[in-house]
Amino acid sequence: MRVVVALGGNAIAKRGQPFTVEEQRANIRVACAPLLDICEDHELVITHGNGPQVGMLALRRGPAGSQDMPLDVLGAETQGMIGYLIESELRNALVERHEQQRMITTVLTLVEVSLDDPAFSHPTKFVGPGYEPEQARVLGADQHWAFADDGGSLRRVVPSPRPRRVVQVDSTKRLLAAGHLVICVGGGGIPIARDASGQFIGVEAVVDKDASSALLASEIGAGVLVMATDADAVMLDWGTPRQRALRTVSVSELERHHFAAGSMGPKVAAAAQFVTHTGATAVIGRLSQLEQLLAGTAGTTIVAAEQETQLY
Repeated sequence: MRVVVALGGNAIAKRGQPFTVEEQRANIRVACAPLLDICEDHELVITHGNGPQVGMLALRRGPAGSQDMPLDVLGAETQGMIGYLIESELRNALVERHEQQRMITTVLTLVEVSLDDPAFSHPTKFVGPGYEPEQARVLGADQHWAFADDGGSLRRVVPSPRPRRVVQVDSTKRLLAAGHLVICVGGGGIPIARDASGQFIGVEAVVDKDASSALLASEIGAGVLVMATDADAVMLDWGTPRQRALRTVSVSELERHHFAAGSMGPKVAAAAQFVTHTGATAVIGRLSQLEQLLAGTAGTTIVAAEQETQLY
């Protein structure tokens, strides 16, 4: 079966940890074991977020008078950096397992969006670290950045237009057919659009990783889309005494509930999109339980057919 596993940017750079290559590499090293465990029986595509990383790179200041790097270029930088770390740690894990023959390829991936997307006038995508109110005020005035509350701290928000096309779909299909483990659509893909003359241009945005992963999974014919998170499952009434976890749920039932835009909302929306378009299955849960997620014994499984919702 062809499996797409989407890793969150916060799983690579965890909140509260020092933002160093060593810390990110250590987190990725932990993620490698469950990813490689499923490769014997499945074709695997790994996608990943870049919210913390692109936000931190945006804080770099060049020489006086120089121009700050735009978000599409920062997206390309983080896609290369994180892809390199994932690929190198997967290769190291294969050496330890004496399985050095497996082919792994990281694909620099472009994702096309529309310049007419309303997201450009309503930024919602969190990037970078959290700030105290005064810090956010100063940065907002200096950099013309917008901020929103994210769990008690203020974080920068940027436009997140809907992905319309993954440019490297055919390349990904050919690599999978040749037996490669593929890493692609990093950070949701490098955002590009067509101008009035039809030329491709980079855009000042960060595409949602879950939405791009769902689009990619649909276009390559994946049998399952896994969105790895730090939660055991999708929760109803999260944070209240009535909190309970969903085990199996249909798209129509899932759409009756509200999930926070800053946490589970994008994953639920992407899962519903993928399942609706393909009739295949999406699962949301912990990466450490990847085999159980694929077996339907952990996390939340989203299915197309109407059926009775199962709770844990």
